[in-house]
Parts: sequence; structure tokens; C-alpha cells
Amino acid sequence: MAIEVRIPTILRQYTDGQKAVEGNGDTVAALFADLEARHTGIQARLIDETKDGQLRRFVNVYLNDEDVRFVDGIDTKLSDGDVVTILPAVAGGMS
Repeated sequence: MAIEVRIPTILRQYTDGQKAVEGNGDTVAALFADLEARHTGIQARLIDETKDGQLRRFVNVYLNDEDVRFVDGIDTKLSDGDVVTILPAVAGGMS
């Protein structure tokens, strides 16, 4: 099952500068494990092992433009042809 994963600039050091990579998995968790196998170090930037393997607080993951936190989190099911976008959360405010 081929899934396109869009990588933010800050994580491209793990994907040899690629903006998008292909991955496989039937859930977001399985996809991240697959990415880790080919792009060592990326999973630690996405998953917080101290929080039962959930997404890191400042990482947003979208499945076809829908935030996976509002679906089933890292257990969200994936299908062939899906697009997963990883975005760092942006924080800040007016000074």
C-alpha cells in the first residue's frame, strides 16, 4: 500500500532533503514505523514514547487534510493512495 508522506522542512534532514516520501502501513503508527526503517531518527521526532507512543504535542499530522487527533490518533486507518502531511505546530502571539 503506497502512501505519500509530506515532510516539513525541519524534518527533511531525515529524508535526505526530500519534500515527500512514500511509505506503507495500515495505520499512522505502522506508517511511522515504516518511515523509521528507511529514515532513521524521524519517528522519535513524531512520537512521544513517554506518553504511551502518542503524537508529540507540537506535531500535527493530517490524513487527506483531516487532523488525525480528531480521528483515531496514531491508530487512524490508512488506505492505498492516502496523503499524510506532517506539520510542526506554530505557536506565538502578538508582542
